[in-house]
Amino acid sequence: MDSLKLKNLALFAGGVLFGTAGVKILSSKDVKKVYVEGTAAVLRARDCVMKTAETVQENAEDILAEAKQINERRAAEEAASVQEDTVEDHADPEIEEA
Repeated sequence: MDSLKLKNLALFAGGVLFGTAGVKILSSKDVKKVYVEGTAAVLRARDCVMKTAETVQENAEDILAEAKQINERRAAEEAASVQEDTVEDHADPEIEEA
């Protein structure tokens, strides 16, 4: 049981030492410079992604507008075709025989 306490104490002391050294390392000027460079790279990447997303959205809006125009034109052509068929069906038979 004595060796278990000693082992636990050693692990605790090692953790404290490692944690203290880690805090010192993470707060150093060199590491701060790495953080700044990394953050700058992430911001540049974000700007690039946002520009790409904006371009994709604009293209999708253009595609949607053109698709709506096509459907409206087809609907108008179909309506005109139905009206022509209706007019032909109701034509006076005497005029057609003459």
